[in-house]
Amino acid sequence: MRILGIDPGTRVTGYGCVDVTPGQLEPRLVEAGVLKLDAKAPMPKRLAQLHADLSALIEELKPAGLAVEKLYAHYKHPRTAILMAHARGVILLAAATAGLELEHLPSTEVKKSITGHGHASKQQVQLAVQTQYGLDEPPTPVDVSDAIAIATCHARRLAVEMM
Repeated sequence: MRILGIDPGTRVTGYGCVDVTPGQLEPRLVEAGVLKLDAKAPMPKRLAQLHADLSALIEELKPAGLAVEKLYAHYKHPRTAILMAHARGVILLAAATAGLELEHLPSTEVKKSITGHGHASKQQVQLAVQTQYGLDEPPTPVDVSDAIAIATCHARRLAVEMM
């Protein structure tokens, strides 16, 4: 089963795609990268670009499911949460339009799954992803490693269910 993990952003959206095989707990990394949006474009145009780019990615990779972090807000930065919610809404729309199963994961669960610690730093997640997938270098930018971690967390959940 193929899982696409998405780390939402309004300038850079990370993605990580993994395959999980029945009887195996650890997924295999298929592809990862970023969807870069025109930071100078007005928000509606960026969101339309995100939808078009993500829809094309879904068509190309043909995942069975999509995983995304649950939205959270810090009281000192409410505007950030609102902007992320715009991108997250577009991602949910693209997944629903493609008929994908959708999973919402808490960031602490994703971090614990990949590093063993629910409050790991972005750099710890990068290094854990690099180690677990035997990559020559940590995935950059952090949006990529976060997306791979999201996909990996959900894939591991599914692997346990399949056993």
